[in-house]
Amino acid sequence: MPLSAASPREPLHIRTVTCKGYLRDDGMWDIEGHLTDAKTYGFDNAHRGHVEPGNPVHDMWIRLTVDNDFQVRDAEAATDASPYSICPDITVNFERLKGLTIGPGWRKQIHARLGGAHGCTHLVELLGPIATTAYQTIHSAKARARREAQKADDDPRDQPRQESGRPR
Repeated sequence: MPLSAASPREPLHIRTVTCKGYLRDDGMWDIEGHLTDAKTYGFDNAHRGHVEPGNPVHDMWIRLTVDNDFQVRDAEAATDASPYSICPDITVNFERLKGLTIGPGWRKQIHARLGGAHGCTHLVELLGPIATTAYQTIHSAKARARREAQKADDDPRDQPRQESGRPR
């Protein structure tokens, strides 16, 4: 059910979060997150000068490569747009996620490695939906593979045949 009709209002800020899960050829999983923030009005920024309406204030990416046990095997972050010059410099710190397991204590472990000046608020926030996307991707793909394997096991063409050539 959609939301009720809104009161008259003016749009000012648009945040878009997109997360995608991929099965890699090597059996690992890539989970990617992309966050953008944009304003509907132009403004001046000390780092970037004038930012036109609709241009991203934040344009940030994360890719986690995880195994079947949800252990982070590789991590990469990138900042294409930000309001401060320091933002792109800390993306290398997201490699500190390597070795962590997505599951109980995930957020606590993230903050231990990327809290405060060691991380970026927006990229750290993006790790929440990335974790959810990892679960949705991996568990769903495993369930699909089990269903397909069961279907193949149930296929009468795959059953042993009697000498007459008929299935037993």
